[in-house]
Amino acid sequence: MTNPAGGSSALAPKVRLPALRRAWALIGAQNISLLLALLLLVLFIGLQNGNFFYASNIATIGTTVAIVGVLAVVQTVVMLLGGLDISVGSQAGLTSVVSAMVFMATGSALAGILAALALGLVLGLLNGVVIIYGRVNAVIATLATFAAYRGAANLISDGRAQGYTGMNHFFVFLARGDMLGIPVLIWILLLVALLVQLMLHYTDIGRNIYAVGGNATAARLAGIPLNRYIIGCYMLVGFVAAIAGVLLTARTGSGQPTSGSQGLELQSITAAALGGVALQGGRGTIVGTILAVILLGVLENGLIILNVNSFWQDIAQGLLLVVAVVIQQRRAGGRGVGLP
Repeated sequence: MTNPAGGSSALAPKVRLPALRRAWALIGAQNISLLLALLLLVLFIGLQNGNFFYASNIATIGTTVAIVGVLAVVQTVVMLLGGLDISVGSQAGLTSVVSAMVFMATGSALAGILAALALGLVLGLLNGVVIIYGRVNAVIATLATFAAYRGAANLISDGRAQGYTGMNHFFVFLARGDMLGIPVLIWILLLVALLVQLMLHYTDIGRNIYAVGGNATAARLAGIPLNRYIIGCYMLVGFVAAIAGVLLTARTGSGQPTSGSQGLELQSITAAALGGVALQGGRGTIVGTILAVILLGVLENGLIILNVNSFWQDIAQGLLLVVAVVIQQRRAGGRGVGLP
């Protein structure tokens, strides 16, 4: 039997099947539950308040999650390696202050941004060096630098917002500009996510990151230079944290030592874990992380629209992190603490 175009109708399923398989591979089976949860959350909030579906509100959600989104993407990379970076929020705060102070001293937005990016690389390098050569656990090392970097931000800024970038065209463009009707902040998040996705899945560097996180001993025996990868990944985190710091400066119009950056570390870790990144390393995707970032952004926006006490946002975020870790442990067959 033939179809109207003259081809065999029996071939139609075979033609569609590869496309379905590619779509399934792109999304990932573990992300279907995230998509369903996101859909249900959107429907629930939308039914409670129709203003949720306004284009302006959708854009607000996108710009709100942009900063935590870029941090969650690189948090995914370091978690895939088997590490963790608790200092990302402090790095964003410190680089935000530096970008504003250098801008005020030079009058150049480019100088402020370059200074922030260079500092971000240094901060990431320090994290990697402490972990490798100090032989300190990544959680403890970045917990220490979390406090140190935040202290440094408050020290050089005297604990106050620094500078004013609200009249600079480039900073204003970053904060409120758009391209093709989409805010610049969202484009930056998409660009960072795309570049990291390409690195992880289409380069030897990405494959080696998965290998190190999956089995560091086997990766070492295979000739992968673990120290270089650890330092490189933490420097990447520092660089992108500096981008987040610049975006924070642009959004607030000044360098912020703590306001706006406080809590970013928890949000980025929650998004990565909720997106399916294994805390032990070696498993996870950027797609899952981005879906989790959107889910968290929709949840936060929904609570605001529904006039729910803002303190519930932190409670909901903590509960989601616990749920994500429990699901991971169940999938991995991990034994609970204190259980036989």
